[in-house]
Amino acid sequence: MAETPNKTEAVEQTSSRRNEKVGLVVSTKMQKTIVVEIEMRKAHPKYKRVMKSNKKFYAHDEQNSARVGDVVRIREARPLSKLKRWSLEEIVRRSSLAQLADDKSSATEA
Repeated sequence: MAETPNKTEAVEQTSSRRNEKVGLVVSTKMQKTIVVEIEMRKAHPKYKRVMKSNKKFYAHDEQNSARVGDVVRIREARPLSKLKRWSLEEIVRRSSLAQLADDKSSATEA
């Protein structure tokens, strides 16, 4: 029985080893792929002024569930294509624009 907690700790450590980032979805035009923009804030080495820089990451979205404007968490994965090295972990916050689009599409279906 003493071995069970150690095994679960080891499993948690190996699963949390992969890098995670939280960012904003800027494009969903590809199938099963989203483009996530992440804003990084870093102090300038000499002038100490906080500077913002943006970087885009291509992430795999199996169900095509993310919409433009959503805040999502992505996790590092094995290379899936030339540019895709991340996968969608979860949608942290839905965009209000995405909710309006869903309402309009359901209204037109009815």
